[in-house]
Amino acid sequence: MNKIALAAVAVAALTASPLAAQSVAGVDADGNGTFSLEELQVAYPELTAEVFVQIDANADGTADLDEVQAAQEAGILSAAG
Repeated sequence: MNKIALAAVAVAALTASPLAAQSVAGVDADGNGTFSLEELQVAYPELTAEVFVQIDANADGTADLDEVQAAQEAGILSAAG
């Protein structure tokens, strides 16, 4: 039963932010679950350090998928990458 619940949560998470997931798919080079400026610049080559600071809402020096999705919804990042 736990495997089914975990699978359902994973599917829900992926479908909740399909644009963000598609735009940054595979750019988490170190696999830590967050994105550095350099990692996001793979999907968003025009991204500057100044804009990255706006994306990093919790000011921890990285952007998580929720922050990337919020930046897309706010128009800070192009959803198409």
